[in-house]
Amino acid sequence: MTISVESLASIAVDIQNGIRGRDRFTRLIESIHGALKCDATALLRYENQQFRPLATAGLAPDVMGRRFSLDAHPRLEAIARAGDVVRFPADSDLPDPYDGLIPEQKELHVHACVGMPLFSGQTLIGALTLDGMNATQFDEYSDEELRLLASLTGGALNNALLLEQLEKTAATFTPPARRPDENEEVDIIGESAPLLNLKKEIGMVAPSDLSVLIMGETGTGKELVAQALHRQSARAANPLIYLNCAALPESVAESELFGHVKGAFTGAIHDRPGKFELADKGTLFLDEIGELPLSLQAKLLRVLQYGDLQRVGEDKALTVDVRIIAATNLDMRLAVTEGRFRADLYHRLSVFPLFVPALRERGDDIVLLAGYFCEKCRVKFGLQSVALSPAARIRLEAANWPGNVRELEHAIHRAAIVAQADNRSGDVILLPQHFSFDGVHAAKSESVTTAAAADIYDMGLHDATRQFQREYIQRVYEASGRVWAEAARRLGVDPGNLHRQAQKLGLK
Repeated sequence: MTISVESLASIAVDIQNGIRGRDRFTRLIESIHGALKCDATALLRYENQQFRPLATAGLAPDVMGRRFSLDAHPRLEAIARAGDVVRFPADSDLPDPYDGLIPEQKELHVHACVGMPLFSGQTLIGALTLDGMNATQFDEYSDEELRLLASLTGGALNNALLLEQLEKTAATFTPPARRPDENEEVDIIGESAPLLNLKKEIGMVAPSDLSVLIMGETGTGKELVAQALHRQSARAANPLIYLNCAALPESVAESELFGHVKGAFTGAIHDRPGKFELADKGTLFLDEIGELPLSLQAKLLRVLQYGDLQRVGEDKALTVDVRIIAATNLDMRLAVTEGRFRADLYHRLSVFPLFVPALRERGDDIVLLAGYFCEKCRVKFGLQSVALSPAARIRLEAANWPGNVRELEHAIHRAAIVAQADNRSGDVILLPQHFSFDGVHAAKSESVTTAAAADIYDMGLHDATRQFQREYIQRVYEASGRVWAEAARRLGVDPGNLHRQAQKLGLK
């Protein structure tokens, strides 16, 4: 059997129809997945020595949040270095990155694996991977056919990347080239509407030199937002200096910010530059700015207004060129009202405020982040694979996450350690019982996840999700006084859509 002309034509049409939008590659991958009868298909983008999934079919939803570094995945490294179609033997001893990540498969390990590097000229830009549970699944397709498929897919990916670059440079700003030896920071993972809006706002304000105040609950990722602002600014080639204002004793805070000269105070045995000097021509990130002592707020305001400062113990003024990014989890308006923060400094810092959404407001991002942290655990603990069971995904999505992304990361790490103790094979599947929560948080998580009972992880993802939806909607309906309009309001959905969903689930 060969790849039919009709299939290739359909794939080519999907490529042209899918260039724009968040789902531009979904139809392409679904077409390839169906035409070649794969059990798992993935389109990956290559950058910074790692592959990032752009679209998948047949794989667990958390795969989209994972990042596959070459040094941790020898199969993907082989694909990246090959320059041509790679067919891995069924008995290859190289671990497959998708082991345990193909839902509803009794066999844990993938048997058939084909990888195709994707190029723009001589530059590697991505990879297309085909996987199957049957060891001979792709033997019928010739290398020439697969090369043609890779060429079509590579062209689509290259066009999309060019469009992306054009959109970024449509504004009057282009970030300078980064130093080749500089490590890239972790990207902000998520595709929910609140997070996409945040990313859009970051893109708007980053090229400017405006001060930015990042606000949000603890653990939401405010430092990652600060890093993204710096990376996308004209100052990207210069330092990003970090200072945690909450960890500063008031006695040394001024010295930390502005520096000191030898002999300025007991223990000052030599001149020392402050964070402002270190950040000259770059960015200074003041974390937990709401905790800065009032005595220093006036001095900070002067630097922001005039750009000059004085080291402790020195009369000479120094001039610095620093962009300020600040972050806080406090209600700054309340702090100003109560006299704990200067109003003039607040207004100076919040020229462009950014609000980082809480994890519970980000929907499917929870699963993507869980996948990302599962991959980090796999590498950190030297495991063959770390996968989430469908029931575990349901439980994570139902939790309240008062500690947000940081709490989710810690929960995944704890669960991986517990699961590893239960299974020494190196293939770890995280089940609901591997997770534990404290206090009210646990009560809420348990109350909405009857679907995560002991036997639910034997269900398929569709059935488990349907059962959870039925129970969750029923509980909200009861809590709303058995009024569907109120239940719709609490769930944040259209009442008509809720009625139709309730009928499908057998609730009406």
